[in-house]
Amino acid sequence: MTRSLLSLCSLLTLTAAAHAQEFEKPIRLQAGGKPVDTDIGHAHPLLYDFDHDGKRDLLVGQFGEGKLRIHKNVGTNEAPRFAEHTWFMAGGEIAKVAAS
Repeated sequence: MTRSLLSLCSLLTLTAAAHAQEFEKPIRLQAGGKPVDTDIGHAHPLLYDFDHDGKRDLLVGQFGEGKLRIHKNVGTNEAPRFAEHTWFMAGGEIAKVAAS
């Protein structure tokens, strides 16, 4: 490797380390007083104003069975509090997206 490439790699490593320290300490999200979880598989959380009330709700898609949990924000955007989940429904049934 050339000296300039090594210098660039070192600079990028130091920059990444400095940015990594900017994150807040992780917290365990709760909804309805319980930790947010899925029945099976991995979770994919997303904050989105699902019910268009101006507050970001917590949507949690789960890999297993392809279902979507909706936790409505009963707090504020600055201090969110998430209610127990309801399932995303379609045609009167819990909607599922099949994995391919």
